[in-house]
Amino acid sequence: MDILTDPRMTSLNNKRVAILATDGFEESELREPREALLQAGAFVDLIAPEAGAITGWKDGAQSDTEQVDRAVADVKADDYDALVLPGGETNLDQLRMNPDVLKFVRAFFDQHRPVAAICHGPWLLAEADVVRGRKLTSYPGLRTALRNAGAHWVDEEVVVDNGLITSRNPKDLTAFNAKLVEEIAEGIHQY
Repeated sequence: MDILTDPRMTSLNNKRVAILATDGFEESELREPREALLQAGAFVDLIAPEAGAITGWKDGAQSDTEQVDRAVADVKADDYDALVLPGGETNLDQLRMNPDVLKFVRAFFDQHRPVAAICHGPWLLAEADVVRGRKLTSYPGLRTALRNAGAHWVDEEVVVDNGLITSRNPKDLTAFNAKLVEEIAEGIHQY
């Protein structure tokens, strides 16, 4: 049974999820989680530092654009039940330098809401100083940065630590999406 036919995976009715990205996001890491969330019944907003459109990255080149639903300065974490951070090195390098983005991300952790990050996504979590003492995975090139930020880094397909869902790369998307839906359905996590 896959995520689309498993009746346990349609439990996100009335849940609202923010996907936070900007130019340079990894196309599959934004689109596939969004599709899994929509099919499970969630409302999904694409949040970016500014309104307009953002351009993705696929196979080493620019790909299609995505229309931004809301600018990060116009939203609050309590508007959403969960946050998803797709990868893309350029995407995350830009996001981690934005004070509004860092404040938005920290608020999800302060409120114990589920957060999912794939590939380079955890780089933003390190910058937001929310990984200390947490078990997670990421793109292997971030291992040292995450350990230096206090995380317990492991090389696994998907890691869940009290509502924090992480995966290494697009090859892990099936497992990542299943855990993403499961953790959001569980709701707020106490830790």
